[in-house]
Amino acid sequence: MSIEVAVAAALFVGIIAYAVLGGADFGSGFFDLTAGSSRRGAELRTLVDHSIGPVWEANHVWLIYVLVIWWTAFPESFAAAMSTLVLPLLLALLGIVLRGASFAFRKFSETLGQARLFGVIFAASSIITPFFLGTVAGGIASGRVPLEGTGDRWSSWVNPTSLFGGVIAVGTCAFLAGTFLVADAARSGQARLADELRIRALGVGVVTGAVVFAALVPIDHDAPTLAAGLEGRAAPLVVLAALAGLATLVLLWRRRYSIARLAAVVAVASVVSGWGVGQYPWLLVDEVTIVDAAGAQATLQALLVAVAVAVVVVVPPLAYLFRLTQSEEWTRPDH
Repeated sequence: MSIEVAVAAALFVGIIAYAVLGGADFGSGFFDLTAGSSRRGAELRTLVDHSIGPVWEANHVWLIYVLVIWWTAFPESFAAAMSTLVLPLLLALLGIVLRGASFAFRKFSETLGQARLFGVIFAASSIITPFFLGTVAGGIASGRVPLEGTGDRWSSWVNPTSLFGGVIAVGTCAFLAGTFLVADAARSGQARLADELRIRALGVGVVTGAVVFAALVPIDHDAPTLAAGLEGRAAPLVVLAALAGLATLVLLWRRRYSIARLAAVVAVASVVSGWGVGQYPWLLVDEVTIVDAAGAQATLQALLVAVAVAVVVVVPPLAYLFRLTQSEEWTRPDH
């Protein structure tokens, strides 16, 4: 493996981590938005607050990690994507900012009306953020980002691959969040809520799975390079995603919630990995490869050292944080 590919692999590990950890975080907004009235949805919204409260900021570490490595290791391609895809990126950034502010303000609202307003903003931005990030991925994967950064500001992300990418991003986030919330509700002794969430998570999973595989048809025409990769070297990951998604549905149906979470993580990680492997060796599809887009060798070497240090310094505290939030003590109803 060349040093350029090694850095790109480290970059993509961050994308997978953000898709899984940040995705489960963002997806909670879908269930918050569809929880119902203030009275009927109070129990679910309390569960959402309790589940993501300790980790919603920590998950953005992976987004920062991805952007810094991309900018430092592959600067020209980064500049090209930021220029051509500036509109969906700005909308995603707006969603992240509004989501964080409204999540915090909802807890300290003086009136029920204010709490409802901030709740709607939180939930809506939890949906629009992964949608626009998905359109960015679709724009890159369909070859609509020229290295010169002169791509069309609208058609680069308003196209079949990008729109399906946005919908798939929202669906996978909601599916992950639903699976995690079901397990949290069951572990905290909220059996009725767990059963309600179980049915909704099953529905989201079926719809999302159908959309993922339906998208293969328009992608075949709209993004032929990606389609060829998905049908070739990435085919095992596509099959793994299907099997893991099906396993998650079966485990949810049988109320095996802890194992279902692992299967859901594998399913989503396989979908994202399939995209990366499918478009390899391109960084910007049909424009520039990973090797050609890379910066100076010294920079790449320093980045790999920085990644190794980050693994030692950042990953253990994050793992401990997630372990604490998944403990029986944390999830007690009276906590």
